[in-house]
Amino acid sequence: MANKKRAFITGISGQDGSYLTEFLLDKGYEVAGLMRRNAVGELGNIKHVRDEIKIYYGDLTSPESIALALVDFKPDEVYNLASMSSPLGSFSDKLGSILITGVGALHVFERAKQIVPDAKVYQASTSEMFGAPSQVPQNEGTPFNPTNPYAVAKEYAHRMAVISRKDSKDPQFISCGILFNHESPRRGINFVTRKISVAVACIKNKKKEGIPLNEIGEPIVQNNKLKLGDLEAKRDWGYAPDYVEAMWLMLQEDSADDFVIATGETHTVKEFAEEAFKVVGLDWKDYVESDPHFVPPVQTGPLMGDASKAKKILGWEPKTKFKKLVEIMVNADLAKFS
Repeated sequence: MANKKRAFITGISGQDGSYLTEFLLDKGYEVAGLMRRNAVGELGNIKHVRDEIKIYYGDLTSPESIALALVDFKPDEVYNLASMSSPLGSFSDKLGSILITGVGALHVFERAKQIVPDAKVYQASTSEMFGAPSQVPQNEGTPFNPTNPYAVAKEYAHRMAVISRKDSKDPQFISCGILFNHESPRRGINFVTRKISVAVACIKNKKKEGIPLNEIGEPIVQNNKLKLGDLEAKRDWGYAPDYVEAMWLMLQEDSADDFVIATGETHTVKEFAEEAFKVVGLDWKDYVESDPHFVPPVQTGPLMGDASKAKKILGWEPKTKFKKLVEIMVNADLAKFS
């Protein structure tokens, strides 16, 4: 029997890491991942598969911890998904964003090259790099114009990946997925889509205690009201399980490349809220307020991706439509926050 393929995932307990773990286990892979040392005991999204995977503790600012894991596990594929992932939050920790999301990715590339030089590497790039874009929709050739520290850090990592890939003497296989917003019931509560689905659940279930806190430390729902930032902000929202398949497909190719992964549709925050409250038969206008606290200092968008290259080369396209995505998230949170 042939040896199983091995995949190593940084950020394994996050939304994408957990869905990718399930996807790879279903494909017959052996899976290992890196978790922060201070997250010991906080398995979160991977609790249900803990006995099927191997966990290493460390972080992207510690190249030694990455090296020790790679030496021990010897993966065939490396997926770098770990980052400080909040664009709004990155304004309050600019240095952390650069060190973890930017330089941390380079640590992964360099250690992989030294220890498992034949391993294929996936780098999680982001549509946030387009910032205030020069064209709509955005594709792999659209110039980057980042408007927050998180996006700047991601662009640094992306460009270092491209440089490593193009090294004429010793090229490294690193494919970059320029993923547009992708959501799920496992999305962090600091993201607007999850904030909305949690609020809808708490309001519908008349929950008074145990309501999660927002970015500024207040309950997401107060006096039956949900505070959001710019209601007209436009995003291209897809379903995270669809997107992790694209990550895997990129590493099955013979050559590394960059791919935009997106639905090609945009919707406003207002539309998301409207659909979410509609799932439970409520009118969003009775419950939602716009609050400048949640508007980033520099705005991003409008973001809409053109994934035609991924469709042509990888055979990938999104399966889950916008209304279905909203319904999935609201129904999951109705059960969780009962």
